[in-house]
Amino acid sequence: MFSDTHFHFGYLAKSFGVNFCADILKTMVSTDARFGLDIGTKPCDLLSRQEYAKESLDLLGKETREKAKAMLYFSAGIWPAQEAIEQRTVCMATLEDEIKTSQKKGALFPEKLIAIGECGLDHHWNGEGFDTTLLQGERELFLMQIELAQKLALPLIIHSRDAFEETISCLDDAGYHNGIIHCFSYTKEAAEAFLNRGWYLAFGGGTTYTKKRNMAEMEALLRFVPDDRLLLETDAPYLAPVPLRGKQNIPPYISHTYEFIAGIRDISVETLCRNVDINCKKLFNLPD
Repeated sequence: MFSDTHFHFGYLAKSFGVNFCADILKTMVSTDARFGLDIGTKPCDLLSRQEYAKESLDLLGKETREKAKAMLYFSAGIWPAQEAIEQRTVCMATLEDEIKTSQKKGALFPEKLIAIGECGLDHHWNGEGFDTTLLQGERELFLMQIELAQKLALPLIIHSRDAFEETISCLDDAGYHNGIIHCFSYTKEAAEAFLNRGWYLAFGGGTTYTKKRNMAEMEALLRFVPDDRLLLETDAPYLAPVPLRGKQNIPPYISHTYEFIAGIRDISVETLCRNVDINCKKLFNLPD
């Protein structure tokens, strides 16, 4: 139960230490979570994140460690920060080097890289006041990572904020529609556009913040997404769900988001968990 398709394990380890992260993994195992995806945001963070994961796993008992290791996977990608945009060619070379190193014989988790991202466009932070040269660079960085995902035949984890039309444009230009729109924050019409192209939509704690005047629209969106395209995430350490809003988020808190969305979709939490697990297995081609 309670799989989490998007969290930042390295951030949690840096802030609170590997003992804290070992406890997170132990809790996830105790609730029978089947899948957890540690997300990359920088060109050179994959190997360090995997080292944090190994150190955390090593603190667990054998049976728990084996279950946690089986559950844990990784992505590698570059979030559209200004420095990364400006240095995009160098950053992409670094990213590809880290990926190759992680897949070598003797690496910590040679079979566990299953996605590229998070990558994409952020016109909340990179919008007003962001000059046209940097906006074009942001698009190029995104397209470079789409191309890398195509080359490696991996799904994409897409960050798209206040940039729906531009995101669709990049994906259509590249002709690659395989992966997740992370932390989905657009309208039902935008959801339909992504779904028609084959994308999965992931929802997190932010859904539980919806104001009463917008709740009908949120409920309609959450009911609209088909069972076979819906995923849930925490984005930990960010966006802790109600009733924990404002606290440091961790993957076990995702149970509140499952309860919230299951209630809106009028299904049991167990059914929602099963649907998400099936979707994770299909999208990422996971072993039985």
